[in-house]
Amino acid sequence: MAELTLAERLAAFAAATTHTGLPDDVRHSVRQRVLDVLGLCVAAYRLSTSTAAVGFVADQGGRPEAHAVGLPEAVPAAQAAFANGVLAHSLDYDDTHLPSVLHPSAGVVPAALAAAQAAGAGGGQLTAAVAVGLEVAVRLGMAGYDRKLGNSVFFEHGQHATSICGAMGGAASAALLFGLGAEGVANALGVTASFSAGIIEANRTGGTVKRLHCGWAAHSAVTAAQLVKRGFTGPPTVLEGRFGFFRAFLRDEVDLDQVTGGLGEDWSVPGIFFKPYPANHFTHAAIDAGLRLRERGVPLDRISRIELRVPAAVIRTIGQPIEVKRAPETGYQAQFSGPYAVVAGLLGGSGLGVGLTDYTDELARDPRRRALMATVDMLPDGRCDSIFPNQFPAIVTVHTDDGREWTEEVLANRGGPQRPLSDEELAVKFRENVAGRLTDEAARRVEDLVLRLDGLDSIDEIPRTLARLEAGSPPSRRNP
Repeated sequence: MAELTLAERLAAFAAATTHTGLPDDVRHSVRQRVLDVLGLCVAAYRLSTSTAAVGFVADQGGRPEAHAVGLPEAVPAAQAAFANGVLAHSLDYDDTHLPSVLHPSAGVVPAALAAAQAAGAGGGQLTAAVAVGLEVAVRLGMAGYDRKLGNSVFFEHGQHATSICGAMGGAASAALLFGLGAEGVANALGVTASFSAGIIEANRTGGTVKRLHCGWAAHSAVTAAQLVKRGFTGPPTVLEGRFGFFRAFLRDEVDLDQVTGGLGEDWSVPGIFFKPYPANHFTHAAIDAGLRLRERGVPLDRISRIELRVPAAVIRTIGQPIEVKRAPETGYQAQFSGPYAVVAGLLGGSGLGVGLTDYTDELARDPRRRALMATVDMLPDGRCDSIFPNQFPAIVTVHTDDGREWTEEVLANRGGPQRPLSDEELAVKFRENVAGRLTDEAARRVEDLVLRLDGLDSIDEIPRTLARLEAGSPPSRRNP
């Protein structure tokens, strides 16, 4: 018998989960991630780009199969996946796998949710499909991670690994939910590889296109699975072939063992990091340090200088140019500012310590915050370098005008395996994200349904509840 290709091995693993089930920690992690993504979708609905994406979907028409957040009318499953994927990734608040720096749930969960609703699947089927999709996405992302370089080869080539690998993971999820079996999953991977895309130039020079990436990944995933259901096929060697996925995206700079090593036994899903704060992940340890210093009673009116020590590699993202990072003009710029992160922690805020309401344009320009940010120097640190990129550590030292020094070291990120968020902490994040858009009763209902996801005969009530938001008028479908 011929040896299975990589896509076929991933597909066999995917199909096997429907028979063997999932480890308890994987099932628990999936429930947490579904709730997290749903809250992010609601929170992001306020953005102008979200209005544009949901309005675009509303205008398309088509067979009503699934619901997008904030759109009362059902739409085709691929379109619902697109809208929810855009929303899930738009606030830079979605989970992160390290060291691949992949954001897997924002593409996989919207694809799986739309496919599950279209297929009439139950909660147990959705849970298994999400777990498989996340695992496939992470493993493909890690196959492109260069340990010597300390970075993703995808990123070095200007590609957004989140959307590229997320499309592939989402396709595995959707194919399972449409009942396509191992052969169908392999074909869905083969078809989706031709749809996977994402260029990260917007990270350098601006533009809002990055917010579309997880939406297009989810759309590609569902579309591919539906096309396979109608008879389309993909190449069996789509991953390792001469003109396959790895050759095209990674120029064969690939670690194939990451794809199948320990597959089905060693799950990556529980180790994916949640984001406790709505900002670039490189800033989170600085926020934590600021929160700890605040608890210790650092006198804010006596601060003369603050040193923020981080891995050298992150300074270009959250510390350069320092003049800009000390004086962000918008809440979005503040999300990528190391000095703002320390100050936000020192002053304290909403959510899990610092929340969405702490990243506004007004607070970014607040004179008191600006004065404190002006005292922050960012420096590379050897200890932090030795831990990065498995963690994004920070060491903060505050100097006061009476000669005292106050230091906090945060060497492991909150929300990761070493400092996990509890169900209650994730519920706090969810409730803040949906506040003002869902009634308290509706929010509690969604929480309850997701926490019982494995036992639900139908997941339909979850997306239907989120389709009708309280504040603001959703885009309406116009007659063609």
